[in-house]
Amino acid sequence: MEDIITLDYGSGGGKTAELIDSILLPAFKNPILSQLGDGALLKDRRGENSFVFSTDSFVVSPWKFPGGNIGNLCVCGTVNDVCMAGGLPQYLSLSFILEEGFSFRDFKMIVDTIAEEARQAGVLITTGDTKVVEAGKGDGIYINTAGIGFLRAHFPGKSGIRKGDTVILSGSAGCHGAAVMMARSGLLSLQDAQTSSLRSDCQCLHLLTEAAIHAAEKTQTALPNSSPACSGIRIMRDPTRGGIATALNEFTENMPFSIEIEEDAVPVDAPVEAACDLLGLDPLYCACEGRMLLVTAPEACAPVLNALKEVPGGEHAAVIGTVTEDMPGHVLLKTKIGGKRILAKLSGQQLPRIC
Repeated sequence: MEDIITLDYGSGGGKTAELIDSILLPAFKNPILSQLGDGALLKDRRGENSFVFSTDSFVVSPWKFPGGNIGNLCVCGTVNDVCMAGGLPQYLSLSFILEEGFSFRDFKMIVDTIAEEARQAGVLITTGDTKVVEAGKGDGIYINTAGIGFLRAHFPGKSGIRKGDTVILSGSAGCHGAAVMMARSGLLSLQDAQTSSLRSDCQCLHLLTEAAIHAAEKTQTALPNSSPACSGIRIMRDPTRGGIATALNEFTENMPFSIEIEEDAVPVDAPVEAACDLLGLDPLYCACEGRMLLVTAPEACAPVLNALKEVPGGEHAAVIGTVTEDMPGHVLLKTKIGGKRILAKLSGQQLPRIC
């Protein structure tokens, strides 16, 4: 490791993993934390996994971007983490760190946005905190949230992934990261964004998650010797920092299988592709804030895909790849010209402070 912490260590990629593995896990290691999921599965007094608990901090710059602001982001980010762990989100905590001089009008707008997003997601803000730091000691506003939900379905996780399983993406890739970076660069103003189709994909995934789980459970019921857990869905993940490529690498890392995705099969909106070309970015490494990756059993693929397409936000869901054993521990991209290359985990800070 380096002598000082750089922005690379907040990228969500290899440097973040290094920070976690070398400092955080040794200090706090326990069976729950060691799972390193989007949320922790907690046991009640009966010894059952009944709750999902997750926390996140939001430092996006700029705090207002095409398609949303830090208020949408903080609710969606935590709701989605609870959903990805199989939970049904119920309650959120909400803490603000405000910089002296931040506008009351802007703060009120953010709070109103949070209230509306929480209402739509069916969650309650039940506790919180507010701190103010001196001018020049912050960046306008930071927000921390934590979420609790009831366990809806238990997934096997990456240890349950098998050769022949399918990889589904619930919508187009990279919208959030591209929109934030265009706004940050000054190439897309908020006024321009009113008529532009380049917008963040920020949305809560509770309805999409519920549809996918319900569809998978129905196929599971029809199978012999099916488990009471939702084994039709092996794992879910929202590809935020580090994007799709990094999330898939987290599935394959140190595992006896590989994942091969088809470049042509990954839905990428034309404005995102254009923005990435302009900024020198790869959509596969751009953050999403309203998309999810699912690895499903072969028999659950079609029902889950069809269920996603029926829910707003999932209309463009697609099968983007399969699980193979060609190169265990790696993610492979089959390119548009028929070649193959390894998609590595993001090593540095392609997109700092996008969430």
